Amino acid sequence: MGNLIAKLTSLRGQDQCNVYGTASNLLSETLSTAPAHRISYAAGNLGSSTEILLHGIKCPSASQDRPLGGILKRTCDVIGSLLAIILLSPLIVFTYALVRFFIGAPALFAHRRVGFNGASFTCYKFRTMILNSEEALAQHLANDQKAAREWYETQKLRDDPRVCSFGKILRKSSLDELPQLFNVLRGDMSLIGPRPIVPSEIKRYGRYVCDYLKARPGLSGLWQVNGRNSLSYSERIALDRYYVRRWRLSLDLEILLKTAPAILRTTNTT
Repeated sequence: MGNLIAKLTSLRGQDQCNVYGTASNLLSETLSTAPAHRISYAAGNLGSSTEILLHGIKCPSASQDRPLGGILKRTCDVIGSLLAIILLSPLIVFTYALVRFFIGAPALFAHRRVGFNGASFTCYKFRTMILNSEEALAQHLANDQKAAREWYETQKLRDDPRVCSFGKILRKSSLDELPQLFNVLRGDMSLIGPRPIVPSEIKRYGRYVCDYLKARPGLSGLWQVNGRNSLSYSERIALDRYYVRRWRLSLDLEILLKTAPAILRTTNTT
């Protein structure tokens, strides 16, 4: 399969995203070297950047030894993610090769997300955007008030200029999220849980961030099976709160069964 990737890459004549840079590391190597950090929520240990990030919100209840669901949920995550990786490994490798061919290197996109108890972890996806995505987003929002309003309200863009043509296919099919199975196996995420958020989104959760911090973020969840991008941001937060406060194993199973049909409905994906 390594020879296949090399051949596909060498055949790449034009890069539709105009990407440059060195070749990406192998998926397993990249995933194994991710650093982990933890944000301190003790009042005496809060640095200036953390205070800004949390906007003064204190969550003493989030300081717990085990995330939502405890050992039972974690056991299901390990077994489920391991089986999924084994069964889907041909698809994962093939998708990796296609990303390298159509978009270029690196094939993986690594982004910092907030996890259980404030732990910051590297969340992986197959790359769907141009390399200078942050600069492109800032310029687009500055020149398009409607897009800026949409981004503020949902943190999503239905017509995102950063996303490549092939990247749109990956997003519609949710194939870009396959590498997150390794996040689940590592213990950064859960198969089912709240929607993973970036640090800048903490302020939008307000006091409800304390609910979010009690669980591992999920590969799937209530947001994914109840409308996804058609929901407002406040509705997303409400679904996360409901999940954490009403969690039971049967709820995870129900969401899991609804995930595949939700993925097939591409109308609410970007």
